[in-house]
Amino acid sequence: MIKTFRDLEVYQEAYKLMIIIHQEVKKFPIYERFDLASQMRRASKSIPTNIVEGWTKRIHEKDFKRYLDIALGSTNEMQVHVEIAKDLGYLNINLCEGLLNRYKILGSRLAKLRTNWKTF
Repeated sequence: MIKTFRDLEVYQEAYKLMIIIHQEVKKFPIYERFDLASQMRRASKSIPTNIVEGWTKRIHEKDFKRYLDIALGSTNEMQVHVEIAKDLGYLNINLCEGLLNRYKILGSRLAKLRTNWKTF
């Protein structure tokens, strides 16, 4: 049973991914820490925080879906950032492939939640 936003699997996964990203971007070159690394930190934080804000406003369908759309947009943004970090050699290829797969699944789950929000 879902009692709080912490019970949502999409929140749990988004939070775990955010922690991984924050740990990994510390390894980026200094000149990237205020550019790509900063973008990745912000986008990765956006996903769980928008899920929470949407959950808080879930009695209003339009608001709930709007926040899930923002979270989905940040999920897609993270896929591009991870690909960039991989192609620039900042992140391990295997790690990137795992992250990309997890973000893809998260995006699918967010889209499904948005569609079926009344039944969760």
